[in-house]
Amino acid sequence: MKKQLKSATVLFLLLLAACSNTPSESSEPPESQETAGRENPQAKVMADKLEVPWSINKTGDTFYVNERTGGIVKVADGKATRMKVRLKEPLSQVPEAGFLGFVLHPDFPETPSAYAYYTYQNSSTPHNRVVTLNLKGDVWEEEKTLLDDIPSGQYHHGGRLEIGPDKKLYITTGDATVKEIAQDLNSLGGKILRMNLDGSIPRDNPFENSYVYSYGHRNPQGLAWNETGDFYSTEHGPSGFDEINLIKAGSNYGWPLITGDETREGMQKPAAHSGETAWAPSGAAFHDNHLYFAALRGQGVKRFSIDTGKVEEVLSGYGRVRDVFIEDGTLYFISNNTDGRGNPSENDDKLYKISLSELNTGRSEE
Repeated sequence: MKKQLKSATVLFLLLLAACSNTPSESSEPPESQETAGRENPQAKVMADKLEVPWSINKTGDTFYVNERTGGIVKVADGKATRMKVRLKEPLSQVPEAGFLGFVLHPDFPETPSAYAYYTYQNSSTPHNRVVTLNLKGDVWEEEKTLLDDIPSGQYHHGGRLEIGPDKKLYITTGDATVKEIAQDLNSLGGKILRMNLDGSIPRDNPFENSYVYSYGHRNPQGLAWNETGDFYSTEHGPSGFDEINLIKAGSNYGWPLITGDETREGMQKPAAHSGETAWAPSGAAFHDNHLYFAALRGQGVKRFSIDTGKVEEVLSGYGRVRDVFIEDGTLYFISNNTDGRGNPSENDDKLYKISLSELNTGRSEE
C-alpha cells in the first residue's frame, strides 16, 4: 500500500512539473469558449478571413496587413487581395514565429518598399532578421538583409517594427526564453534596436557601434510616440506583470532582475504594469495623450493615460487583438484568434474600424 501511494505521488509531481514548464505569451492560458470570438456590433469589419495578421499599415485609403504565415493582404475599395511575398529563407514553424513586423517606407508608394522582420530556420536553430521588401507589380520580394542572427527560440521573438519621428527604424527583440541575454549588451536579444533606414548604425545611438537603444526587455511587442515625441513600448511579462515603458536611450528596463514595482539602482520601473493579471499587450498607437494598445490576453483594446498613469478597457469581446492603428479619429484593429491560442469565430481573423468618439463612453479604470 505504501509503495502504491509513493508511486502515485511521484506521478502527480511529474505531471505538475510538466504543466508548470509550458511556455506562452505572458504565460497566458488559452482563451475560454465564453470570452473569445465574440463581436462588438459597434465595430465595422473591413476585411475577414485573414491568416494570423500581425501589423496594420495604411497609406491614403489603402491598407496593407501582413500575416504571420507569410502573406500581405491589400485592402482597398472594400476589397481584400492577398499579395505574394517572396522571402529568401523559409519561415520558421516554432510557436509565435513567422512573418512578424512589417512597416512601409515613409515615402511609400513613391518609394515602393517596406521593412520586414521574420523568423527563419537555419539548420536546427531559428533566427530573426530585418530585411527590405520591394513591391514589383503585385509581388513583394525580399531585397536586402539589414540585420541578421537576432536570437530566436521556441518563444519570445519580439518582432515589432516602427519608423520613429526621427525617420529611424526601431525594432523590438525578445529574450528567446534565455533571460540572461536581455542584460547582455553584446546580444541583440531582449532589446529595442535603432537603425538608419539603410541598415547602418546611427551615430547618436547610446552605445558605440551598436544597434542597441534600450535593454533589459523580456518580449516587447508595441512601439509608439506621443504628440510631444515621448517614446513608449508595451512588453509581455512573466505570468502577468505586463508593462508599459517610457523608453529612454541607453536605459535598462530590468528584465530578468526586476519586475512590477521592484527597484534596483540603474534600472527603470514601468510607467504601468498589469500586476498578477495578464494583458499580453501588443501593437500600440497614441491619440490625445493616451496610449491605445492591443491586448491578446485582455481580448480587446486598452488605453493608458499619460496624465493619470491609469489603464482602462475601451473595447472588448473580440478575442485576441494583435495590432492597432489610429488616424483621423478612427481606431483600426486586427483580431488574432487564428494564432493557435484563440477560439476563432466565423471568418476570423478580421480587420475592424471604430470611431474613437464611440469608445469614450466612460468605462471603469483598472
